[in-house]
Amino acid sequence: MKDIIFATNNAHKLEELRQILAGRFNVLSLADIDCHEDIPETAPTIEGNAVMKAQWIHEHYGVDCFSDDTGLEIDALGGEPGVHSARYATDGHDNIANINKVLTKMAGVTDRTARFRTVIALIMDGELHTFKGEVEGRILTERHGEGGFGYDSIFQPVEGDGRTFGEMSAQEKNAISHRGRAVARLAEFLSSR
Repeated sequence: MKDIIFATNNAHKLEELRQILAGRFNVLSLADIDCHEDIPETAPTIEGNAVMKAQWIHEHYGVDCFSDDTGLEIDALGGEPGVHSARYATDGHDNIANINKVLTKMAGVTDRTARFRTVIALIMDGELHTFKGEVEGRILTERHGEGGFGYDSIFQPVEGDGRTFGEMSAQEKNAISHRGRAVARLAEFLSSR
């Protein structure tokens, strides 16, 4: 199996990618290349952040790698939290605080339409490639489920049986999720090389 480096410090994302790519690619973490630094994520867009992270690792470590950035976009909030999804309520990745902020801002709002968007940026052989995935859904008024991470317990995808991502198994979520779709495109590209 070919090794591929995933430029993330997020253990949840790393585990999800390892599950999706299991049997096809051996996904290595930043720790596996002895990178313990905070990678800049200061671009104004999801795609910009994904590209920035991949380029930073490639420039500093000289390895082929991929990174991702994901955002939850809620129509009634003008696309928030969007690029700020991980740090919506605090400077740290505080999932509970982020969910609480969304639920507070959405109190009494009838239009609950939202989507998750993921962009993966791959640098291979000096070339940049991007892969996108999106899933439509709605924001619930309270948490349902203990699985997943981030906003999974309040996001109900349009596709599916009415459960939130937080109520699904990892396999069920990965089959229809934004990240699952982007990774499938990445895997198809890598397999064709």
